Amino acid sequence: MDQGTASPAPPPHTGLGARLVRRKPVGRLVAEGGRGEGGTLRRSLGVWRLTTISIGATLGTGIFVVLGEAVPEAGPAVVLSFALAGITALFSALSYAELAGTIPVSGSSYSYTYATMGELAGWVIGWCLILEYGVSVAAVAVGWGEYLNELLDGTIGATLPAALSAPPGDGGVVNLPALLVVLLAMVFLLGGARESATANAVMVVVKIAALLMFCAVAAGGVRAGNYTPFAPLGLAGVNAAAATLFFSYIGFDAASTAGEEAKNPRRDLPRAIILSLIVVTVLYCLVAVIAVGAMPWQDFTGSEAALAGILQDVTGHAFWSILLALGAVVAIASVVLAVLYGQTRILFSMARDGLIPTVFSRVHPRTGTPRANTLIVSAFCGLLAAVVPLGRLADATSIGTLFAFALVNLSVIVLRRTHPETPRGFRVPLSPLLPLLGFGFCLWTMAGLDLITWTVFGLWLAAGLVVYFAYGIRHSRLNTLEEEAR
Repeated sequence: MDQGTASPAPPPHTGLGARLVRRKPVGRLVAEGGRGEGGTLRRSLGVWRLTTISIGATLGTGIFVVLGEAVPEAGPAVVLSFALAGITALFSALSYAELAGTIPVSGSSYSYTYATMGELAGWVIGWCLILEYGVSVAAVAVGWGEYLNELLDGTIGATLPAALSAPPGDGGVVNLPALLVVLLAMVFLLGGARESATANAVMVVVKIAALLMFCAVAAGGVRAGNYTPFAPLGLAGVNAAAATLFFSYIGFDAASTAGEEAKNPRRDLPRAIILSLIVVTVLYCLVAVIAVGAMPWQDFTGSEAALAGILQDVTGHAFWSILLALGAVVAIASVVLAVLYGQTRILFSMARDGLIPTVFSRVHPRTGTPRANTLIVSAFCGLLAAVVPLGRLADATSIGTLFAFALVNLSVIVLRRTHPETPRGFRVPLSPLLPLLGFGFCLWTMAGLDLITWTVFGLWLAAGLVVYFAYGIRHSRLNTLEEEAR
């Protein structure tokens, strides 16, 4: 049945409450792996490429761009904020690792929640993931434009005019570089998953080298006095910065969206998720320690290219800041590529389940990619990046991510009880303690976000419920399964 053209209503004798909590069988989720409309996704990714997808989606924006927003909130204690955000992410990463090794599909936490808590909960998480992935692509792309201007200024002595490099809210007309990097990522994704992963792996190596170079050069400018007072804004400032910086960790779950294109997903997905988070957290904390030691924390205000400025001040030469800007341009481009990949695969799973139009699950027979899906998502994210400022995008992404992560932690506990016999490639130690800690840390970090962000999140969820009751519940593939079962 093509739910993209028909509008089948749910069976009239199935109660609304029952439809909202119906769960998609785990066995069916796994059996459908890779299948789309008109073709199948190709299993071509090993543990190395999966790990670099996860690192590629994570490492970059938080340290290259959002650091300039987080330091004024916490002062030198931003190092603790990175650690706190990393611990919060670690608990959720362990839960993701178990679920990815148990239900290795492209839907990530959407599919995990659908299988454990029911259709409405699954839809809500899927809607949050659209916010997490789609909006974060736009936010990252905005930061890419900042470093592109740094690179142009250092190499040719000119920058793009404000009208073409900033959104309306930041004094411009359109952020053309942000749009450009999204379209560039789109071109890679249209070529195929393996080709995109290879390009991403190269970019990951470049950006790790750029950050290590920053640490080596900027260490010469560290001054002990810059660390005092260590926490000028207290614990509240540390928590507020952690909430902002959690945006920097959202990419580690990108590997889970590659579940249907991994060669050995039960084994490799858990390894990729945990390894990537460890690498990213260590690098973030190391760079943050040196950055706040090399420049007074008050000077970070309003800087979205802080690291390049630090190298310029420390060395007195433009060469190192130009080199870092080049690394940042590559680094942030890889985040856009990896996160955009994740968004398309989540929508692929939701469309296959009938909750959004079929066009998102159509697979191109030659490339084995959801081509129409990629084109639509890229156009939306590119437009968002071109006209919306970075700060508000980052906070909106964080709250959607934290909510999704909170339910992933609960999903581990539920799945242990409902499907104890299902093979698992990894098991969270000390369950249910660690998943419950992950759930609690997510809620605590969410509490650090401002009222405007909560308001936007509430409106987003309300819009999602309207879409679900107007479209998703009527087109759900579970309607067909229920009819066949009678």
